[in-house]
Amino acid sequence: MKLQVHSIHFDADRKLIDFIQKKVDKLETFYDRLVDGEVFLRLNNEGVENKTVEIKLNVPGNNLFAKEQARSFEVATDMATEALRNQIKKFKTKIKNSRS
Repeated sequence: MKLQVHSIHFDADRKLIDFIQKKVDKLETFYDRLVDGEVFLRLNNEGVENKTVEIKLNVPGNNLFAKEQARSFEVATDMATEALRNQIKKFKTKIKNSRS
């Protein structure tokens, strides 16, 4: 899936971008009609859990969005992709019920 990664006020290394791409690509196993996505990585100044990951996925007829904050971008990405996985399951159920 085509994924744009934006790191706000810092440069994300290739390893982090590849990790995020791999995690988001796994979401396609739950729904194969994902169009594309955008990821925003932010560093906050206060607190220990100062890394924020926002993921927006485009699916036909809808947008799915998750925002998580954690100690590292990897943990925040894990939490955000898990939230998106749940949203995809609900979205698929809604589509199935509307066709019945």
